[in-house]
Amino acid sequence: MTNNRSTISGVGAVTGYGWGREALWNGLVSGKSAAALHEGFGFGSDDHGGPGWIVRVPEGGDQADGNTRFARAMRSAAREAIEDASERGWRPGSRVGLVHACVLGDLDMYPMVTSGVGQYRGRQYLSVTPSTPVSLLMQEYGFHGPAMNVSAMCTSGSAAIVTAKSWLDSDLVDDVLVVATDLSAKPEVVGMFVQLGVAVTDTDALDACRPFQTGSRGFTFGEAAIAFTMTNRAIDGYADVLGGAMSHDAYHVTSVDPELTNVVGCVEQALSAAGVAGEEIRYLNAHGPGTRQCDRAEATIAETMLPNSEVFSVKPLAGHCQGAAGAVELAASLLGYDRGEIPATPRVSEGIPQLLDGLSPLDAGPTVKTSLGMGGHNAALVIAPQR
Repeated sequence: MTNNRSTISGVGAVTGYGWGREALWNGLVSGKSAAALHEGFGFGSDDHGGPGWIVRVPEGGDQADGNTRFARAMRSAAREAIEDASERGWRPGSRVGLVHACVLGDLDMYPMVTSGVGQYRGRQYLSVTPSTPVSLLMQEYGFHGPAMNVSAMCTSGSAAIVTAKSWLDSDLVDDVLVVATDLSAKPEVVGMFVQLGVAVTDTDALDACRPFQTGSRGFTFGEAAIAFTMTNRAIDGYADVLGGAMSHDAYHVTSVDPELTNVVGCVEQALSAAGVAGEEIRYLNAHGPGTRQCDRAEATIAETMLPNSEVFSVKPLAGHCQGAAGAVELAASLLGYDRGEIPATPRVSEGIPQLLDGLSPLDAGPTVKTSLGMGGHNAALVIAPQR
């Protein structure tokens, strides 16, 4: 990937804090988690099946956008990003592409697959296919560039940004709408992550999830839909994406390769594509799920590759939003650039020296955003305030 600057000019968000990017920002700067107790998620406690802690997108949105929270959240986030960019002067070119990051799609429509013949109409099948929400968005706005889904587990949101930038840099499109949607917080799904030993539902998020600190047990499961508009044309935006990279460990279905060869290589490639040295990086916006393997990997990156950076993770606040995780965390940095603050999570125990403690004043300089996905997916982005 070349080191052209691709500007992110619009942001839209639907998260556990509510509908809209201002709800996300206000929630993050409060230092309080969006997690709440929900019935049916009490895994790992004596009252199995009782209440448990998760981050869930609340009901809302426009019913005209669809019958499910997934459909309404995706469309709402996309619409907010487009309106935001338009207010900043963005006008879509003739070739607007769409990259949608998702992992499981719209789970509320999956029962039709096992409900028996004749229980659903033929056209309702379209709601199961991840390509349908993409096509409906393209139809709504009359966009005619390429449109596709990317799925790379927890790196999907960051992978979508890297994909969009590659389209812009190769002149395949004039602009790209990037959307990441994950509303999969169902007991069946969350329970499997608890069984894997990475998700925690039996205590509140700030206690369970302590990235780069002692006593961390894993993450609180989350939901979100996030959208961005991207262009290579000159425009007033939140930040420029200077470069990015993706790789794969090809090591284990759940574990990070302890050698960290491809994690480190991914960050090195992103820095090279951006034309930025590791010593110039001011912040590491970490994947930071609070698991032992990921904490070790990213702490190593911070210490050895980005020695002048400060580190933060917003997963204890916004939850681990799976396919939308990288996008939620990128949105935190973008909104922080716009407002002059870093919405870091408050520290609750002893941590690595580079770890920020709560809301902090923004210093000038680039940010590296890392994402580590289950199965060995790696992604890294380099962003910077506009010059």
